Amino acid sequence: MAASEELRLGVEGAGKVSALLLRPAKARWLLVLAHGAGAGMSHPFMAKLADELASVGVATMRYQFPYMEERRRVPDAPAVLTATVRSAVRAAADAAPELPLLAGGKSMGGRMTSQAAAERLLDGVRGLVFFSFPLHPPNKPGTKRADHLAKVTVPMLFLQGTRDTLADLKLLRPVCTKLGARATLHIIETADHSFHVLKSSKRSDAEVLRELGETTALWAESTSNK
Repeated sequence: MAASEELRLGVEGAGKVSALLLRPAKARWLLVLAHGAGAGMSHPFMAKLADELASVGVATMRYQFPYMEERRRVPDAPAVLTATVRSAVRAAADAAPELPLLAGGKSMGGRMTSQAAAERLLDGVRGLVFFSFPLHPPNKPGTKRADHLAKVTVPMLFLQGTRDTLADLKLLRPVCTKLGARATLHIIETADHSFHVLKSSKRSDAEVLRELGETTALWAESTSNK
């Protein structure tokens, strides 16, 4: 497995943040991958996900949001978060101009990426990937957080667990249906918001991560054929 390359990204009005580029020898895509609200780009889930994606030909650029870089607990304002996503996408395009770009992230990172896409900030991105899209706060069902998705023009992949308390599937399924052919919803049975599955599933976390990686790669290839 190739080693990650450490990078620094400039964010307008927010200084610089760290990034990690993991590019396998036979990469076919580059996914700009944002972390969730409570854990940064080096969290074990993010690192293992990047490894799984690399094994199926998807390079990744993970990066920090400014608040995480500065070890603050409270996330930055949405405008700063979307500016960071834009900077990361631009840096990824510069680092590997020959690779088609995808963007997305875990939970909040995916949501902010979709917000940036809705605001037309992500030039050149061909699709969005959401690892546990946070449709609503825990146990407070609603769909307002998905309103902006109607403005996203590229294909979107939603990877969701059936036990995710931040995304009631009874609400998310209709959201995806309304988005039409742009949205693909892939369900992980018994998985929670962190993609941990019940023992009764007889599956390991590693197997779930492999499914996330393989599903992303297959979806990426399908988008290139449309």
